Amino acid sequence: MAIQPIRLFGDPVLRSRAIEVTTFDKELRTLVHDLTDTMLEAPGAGLAAPQIGVGLRVFTWNVDGEVGHLVNPSLDLSEEEQDGPEGCLSLPELTYDCKRARFVVAKGFNMHGEPVTIEGSDYLARALQHETDHLDGVLFIDRLDAAARKAAMREIRESEWFGLEKPAVKFSPHPTNGFGI
Repeated sequence: MAIQPIRLFGDPVLRSRAIEVTTFDKELRTLVHDLTDTMLEAPGAGLAAPQIGVGLRVFTWNVDGEVGHLVNPSLDLSEEEQDGPEGCLSLPELTYDCKRARFVVAKGFNMHGEPVTIEGSDYLARALQHETDHLDGVLFIDRLDAAARKAAMREIRESEWFGLEKPAVKFSPHPTNGFGI
């Protein structure tokens, strides 16, 4: 498998809604392995396919030594909230407190098309929500209150990495029905 470059804030793929996976084939398994290898190398607590330029609803996570993946996720969120530090591999060195649901039940599929249910709380719940947001074109900074979002945007503009990388266009090997990148 291969470690892929991680797309940074400003790349349009990070703001686009990823499409449902319809084919559970070798290419999907390769994508899951690439996501996992890239996430572990970074290192990160999660990585969504759009972060490596693939507009499909797939992500991986690495929380408390548990590495997993989910395809076509749907989340059931608790009403109880948590507030804590959150960062993102697509926004290097940026961390802000972000409100999330404390408990999550995530349903989807594994890379072989078998149904999967993941129940998580605290950090795992945060990671599952963060990565599912990526699949909807939402970044954690979008969930910050106005003052924190303004501070985050200032920090992004002043960062060494902002605007240095021009996004490359990559095409998915999966059928995208005209909706993918």
